[in-house]
Amino acid sequence: MGRRYYCDYCDRSFQDNMHNRKKHLNGVQHHRARKAWFDHFRDSSAILHDEQTKKPCRKFLQKGICDFGSNCRFSHMSEEDIFNLRRQIEEERRLREDSINKIMPQRNIEEWLSRRAKKQTALSTKGDLKTAENSEAGQDESYIPQQLLSIPDLPPSLLPPPPDGWKVNVDTEWG
Repeated sequence: MGRRYYCDYCDRSFQDNMHNRKKHLNGVQHHRARKAWFDHFRDSSAILHDEQTKKPCRKFLQKGICDFGSNCRFSHMSEEDIFNLRRQIEEERRLREDSINKIMPQRNIEEWLSRRAKKQTALSTKGDLKTAENSEAGQDESYIPQQLLSIPDLPPSLLPPPPDGWKVNVDTEWG
């Protein structure tokens, strides 16, 4: 019987030889199925942009069906569909901003400057860096998400530095 080629996009198999494979991969049905597959992963904003650049399909608006289907170069979305898509994009954007704000709380410049000034005054009065860090009540300059700390085998580059800093020998030659 020979080897068979199975196309995941078209959900179809056929005898595997150069002629059959080339014929299938260049066929219209395969191109449509492949485009439909990748369209599932498109961003909502990209879909909205494409639909806004197209003119509405008159045949689809009048009869509710178009002979070209998904291959029509005109838009088959109604005003209500476009409105719902815009609302979905706004909701996704809002959720994304909320999740970013939860992970990294907003810090203002005045807060940062006041902490920096405290550190500099502590260092200038011959106080060591540890007392300056303790005066900040546990706030760290670089925020490390808790999700990273819960992963068991992180590479060393992603691990947070030890609390007392890295130990460096003075005699070490670099290069």
